[in-house]
Amino acid sequence: MKLIPALSALALGVVVSVAAAPAARAADDTIRVATDATFPPLEFVKDGKRTGFDIELIDAMAKVMGKKVQWVDIDFKGLIPGLIANRFDVAASGIYMTDERRKVVDFTDPYYKGGLVVLVRKNDTSIKTPADLDGKKVTVQVGTKSVGFLKDNYPKVQRVEVEKNQEMFDLVNIGRADAAVTGRPAAVEYAKVQPNVRVLDKGLTTELYGFALRKDETALTAEMNKALQTLRANGTYDSLATKWFGKQ
Repeated sequence: MKLIPALSALALGVVVSVAAAPAARAADDTIRVATDATFPPLEFVKDGKRTGFDIELIDAMAKVMGKKVQWVDIDFKGLIPGLIANRFDVAASGIYMTDERRKVVDFTDPYYKGGLVVLVRKNDTSIKTPADLDGKKVTVQVGTKSVGFLKDNYPKVQRVEVEKNQEMFDLVNIGRADAAVTGRPAAVEYAKVQPNVRVLDKGLTTELYGFALRKDETALTAEMNKALQTLRANGTYDSLATKWFGKQ
């Protein structure tokens, strides 16, 4: 979903502001995992509980590792800064493994392939390809790669930045935005339940999702990679992927 141009500066600011009151360390058998559960089918809330591909995959990995998961809810824009500030151990929220983010955090091995796409209303014939976005009002989620991508590649776009993924979709639905740029899984999922919107066939980028960790957590990163490999080998990963994304 999800490059922050001033990421290093932002992260530093959070480290300074939180240094006086760091979050309590979790027990050795517990991993503190942060998410912004507003990005179905990767993470969302249903019947008062977090669910989705990322949620179930993290839970399965933790089980292999013999650890418990302590979930932390946070806005997407706060995931990387909060991770660096040691408010939690892992950020799992449809995070793209970008070069900019790799400057300040490490990632596990990639666990799913995605990319940025364009979502528009079905009856809007003015946007047939991404090239038609120039001059349009396009909504994106704050802190995601979509923001920087539009700045760099579509400078004539009128960006409308919102805090939550659902707000972005709602603006397109009611006609207050012409399009939304977001991750493919969420856009496709939304289009399934909202027949008046569609995802353009031509995508904008191809990206890899990874779970983010602090650079000093090399042992935990290696442990999580090993758990992910185990789940791929024993069929659990494929079962979860089929459950949440269908047959690939």
